[in-house]
Amino acid sequence: MPEIMNQGLATLAFFGVGVNLVLFLTRVVGQDNASAANNVSKWTGTVYIFSLLGAFLSDSYWGRYKTCAIFQSIFVLGLASLSLSSYLILLKPKGCGDEQKPCGSHSAFEMAVFYVSIYMVALGNGGYQPTIATFGADQFDEEDPKEGHSKVAFFSYFYLALNLGSLFSNTVLGYFEDGGQWALGFWASTASAALALVLFLCGTPRYRHFRPMGNPLSRFCQVLTAASRKWTVKVEGEEELFEVDDQDRSANGDRRILHTQGFKFLDRAATVTPSDFSVYQSGKQNNIEINRWRLCAVTQVEEVKCVLRLLPIWLCTILYSVVFTQMASLFVEQGAAMQSTVSGFHIPPASMSSFDILSVAAFIFIYRRVLDPVVARLRTKPKGLTELQRMGIGLVIAILAMVSAGTVECFRLKYATKECPTCESSSTLSIFWQVPQYVLIGASEVFMYVGQLEFFNSQTPDGLKSFGSALCMTSISLGNYVSSLLVSIVMKFSATDDMPGWIPRNLNRGHLDRFYFLLAALTTADLVVYVLCARWYQYIEFERKSMQPDDSNQDCADHRV
Repeated sequence: MPEIMNQGLATLAFFGVGVNLVLFLTRVVGQDNASAANNVSKWTGTVYIFSLLGAFLSDSYWGRYKTCAIFQSIFVLGLASLSLSSYLILLKPKGCGDEQKPCGSHSAFEMAVFYVSIYMVALGNGGYQPTIATFGADQFDEEDPKEGHSKVAFFSYFYLALNLGSLFSNTVLGYFEDGGQWALGFWASTASAALALVLFLCGTPRYRHFRPMGNPLSRFCQVLTAASRKWTVKVEGEEELFEVDDQDRSANGDRRILHTQGFKFLDRAATVTPSDFSVYQSGKQNNIEINRWRLCAVTQVEEVKCVLRLLPIWLCTILYSVVFTQMASLFVEQGAAMQSTVSGFHIPPASMSSFDILSVAAFIFIYRRVLDPVVARLRTKPKGLTELQRMGIGLVIAILAMVSAGTVECFRLKYATKECPTCESSSTLSIFWQVPQYVLIGASEVFMYVGQLEFFNSQTPDGLKSFGSALCMTSISLGNYVSSLLVSIVMKFSATDDMPGWIPRNLNRGHLDRFYFLLAALTTADLVVYVLCARWYQYIEFERKSMQPDDSNQDCADHRV
């Protein structure tokens, strides 16, 4: 599919910048390890926080196709600006930016151009990411058995394309950038992003398009206002609640959401009272108008319930993203302080994330072809692992990844102390000892992020699908911000007169292992909370088209144009 190829090329372009940004900040910009790690976390967090903007514009006003096209264009412009600024003003003196030859200082103007460029990249990629995932899923009719099965598989292959797209960045581009050829790497990213945009536009005649459903904030406010106005009204029963007819569907899209028992105080918004209607005269005829700020349809009320149920699950995924973001920062810095030369060939520390990508590819295959069919035979209700169960497994594997990383760091420090405790990259421990932690992170992604994409897409109303994908992205965003905050707190409280903190510029004088073990402990506590939230969660149910004979032969006639 064009969407999957587009995702692979766009990811190649994004990670051509993101995977080595921490080294660019230390070698070219001249920041220390802790500051660079914090700035990468903030930048990555901003990338994903922009996903909320993209989702809002997509669901409310622009539609998914237009949103993808506009934000991808911004993405290409940002990469082009970064490539030009690096080549013309940042990489001075010529040949600087490798491990042996850091660059000189930069003026405020030069740094402003750099930050504007990378945050244009953040805006373009962030606004586009949740929308392209939803847009790709839109191309399948989930009520058709064959297309419904393909839609479930789509998210796995979409995430696989995301990882395979970054493989080239983490290996070839990572190798050139680690050697100081930053401009070459950035120009390659620009070309890949431009090709992705062209490929997306070429598929325009074949796409299924959906109209935006309007501003969801007003619909939410209507429910909360109507429920608060009827605080003293007694809800008699489900059959007494108001719902629109087939000709006047709720703004949630083509399907009604069936009534659920939770958050009963919101049901007051759908309880009919005489003051909910107003009579106005049109010519000689009296017409009755519904006051939407006093009476809402059941489906509209269920939209709000849906979001309220999703929030605890979403909050529990943030700490997992704190673990995940270490691959782009502290894992790279840890690898840079290990023995990275094999038979005279230098292995860029950032390229070790290739093992994460290979792990993702392998575990997607293992899950879809081996594990899922086996579990499906053992469990028929529900058939196979649910999305919530898979996300829980992802948390467990993430804990093991942090334990592995901490153990490796213990041994790295042991060998570094024997050789030269004051040197920055003196450990004789091979960088390949990092492989288990990367493999475990990759395995956890298959269960957590693929399950998360499927879960949020299936459990959000039709008019909020991009918002559902954005929830996955924003958990990564907040994970980066929490990681940055956690590093700052740890550095503040671990620094003493004798030790410069757990994560100093010279890792041989710190205790990065303690930080990894701290993350393992925090993720364990998060797992306990997550299990409680998952057991409490109630899946929403949509009314199927087959229940509506008049619409059974229509191809999403209400909102597909």
